Amino acid sequence: MIQWHPAVSPLERKPKAAVKIQAAPPVILSGCFLLLILSGAILLKLPFATTAPISWLQSLFTATSAVTVTGLVVVDTGSTFTLFGQIIIALLIQLGGLGIMTFAVVTLIALGGKIGFLQQHIAKEAFNQTDTSMLVTTAKSVLIFAFTAETIGMLILALHWQPELGWTTALFHGFFYTISAFNNAGFALHPDSLMPYVDDPVVNLTITGLFITGGLGFTVWMDLWRQRRWQRLSLYSRIMIGGTVFINLFALLAIYRIELDNSATLAPLSESGKWLAAWFQAVTPRTAGFNTLPIDQLEDATTVLMLLLMFIGGGSLSTASGIKVVTFVVLLVATVQFLKRQDAINLCQRQIQPRTVQKALALTLISCAAVWLSIFLLTLTEDAPFLDVVFEAVSALGTVGLSRGLTGALSPEGECIIIFMMFAGRLGPLTLAYLLASPKTTHLRYPATPLTIG
Repeated sequence: MIQWHPAVSPLERKPKAAVKIQAAPPVILSGCFLLLILSGAILLKLPFATTAPISWLQSLFTATSAVTVTGLVVVDTGSTFTLFGQIIIALLIQLGGLGIMTFAVVTLIALGGKIGFLQQHIAKEAFNQTDTSMLVTTAKSVLIFAFTAETIGMLILALHWQPELGWTTALFHGFFYTISAFNNAGFALHPDSLMPYVDDPVVNLTITGLFITGGLGFTVWMDLWRQRRWQRLSLYSRIMIGGTVFINLFALLAIYRIELDNSATLAPLSESGKWLAAWFQAVTPRTAGFNTLPIDQLEDATTVLMLLLMFIGGGSLSTASGIKVVTFVVLLVATVQFLKRQDAINLCQRQIQPRTVQKALALTLISCAAVWLSIFLLTLTEDAPFLDVVFEAVSALGTVGLSRGLTGALSPEGECIIIFMMFAGRLGPLTLAYLLASPKTTHLRYPATPLTIG
């Protein structure tokens, strides 16, 4: 007896497969940051977010600057945005500074979810980690450490500003400046940044302490917490700490000496005020963005020094950008040992892998190319002194936020160039290069040949 069975479609024979995202982790990470920027731009364009209407481009510029923790502004934050708008900016800074993936990983854990293979690689791009097994621990530690440091900073600033501003305003200012400082954003509620507090030790030391803490990198603080002895620290932590101390002290002494007789900067201040101002300007180019002295009044030598500091930046897995201190140190060591005709690249009794040097070289070269391209384009679109253009381009790529006054006078085309530079600087030029060139694996090998260089 023949039994009839209803036709079964191919879709009913097999369970529906989950939709898989085939995009590379850098693409997804870039998309997350772009989505956050667009969402922030829409929120900042709402009528109750500003005291007066702003253009869509100004809204997009502000949101990009906040998410990329840069601090460059085309409109004054304190007078243009309402309390709602300022809170949105603070939240964008926090999300962009600590990283979208930090919050995503912790939220997934809290909901009882598991991190899949693709999500692990996305998080690796966001955290700049090589070991996926450490991602969960890293994400938790980042949030606990960040919120603890920000709470302490907010209380110190609020207590200090309470007699001047009152409790309500002091608490909000403490909240806003703490988030902006710890995340190396540089957004300020005063049109002249922190210049009114140029010789205030509490404000100077608290703000610099916050952005140095955030810019040093979470892996360094985790290493210090676990090992608690210099000899036991990882090579990365020792390079990062030693490099940061040396660069900051060198910049402090150099800026103090260069600006000592400058009547527009250090000369009118007391001796303690001179050292505080020199210290602040020495460490703020490490992508912090605040200033207590007029940047456009600094000596040209100080400006050139700041360009180098902005280009170097802070540490990996930190709220800072730039090519990073360890990248700079690796290139220096590789160059010195090449000049000594040594094949192996050694540092602190450890051998640095050739691939690490290649990555450092690629990152630096791509960063230089991006800066050159932005300078070239800005010289076409802007009628401004060349030094101001160079400073603006380096500040945008390093997500620093310092400016010699060009930001507010940018043309629409110039604003678009700076928006792209801030976005590229936050993601990392190397990650951006991955977006433009998908890696291809090949087993073909060609014979080696000598090539004349130099």
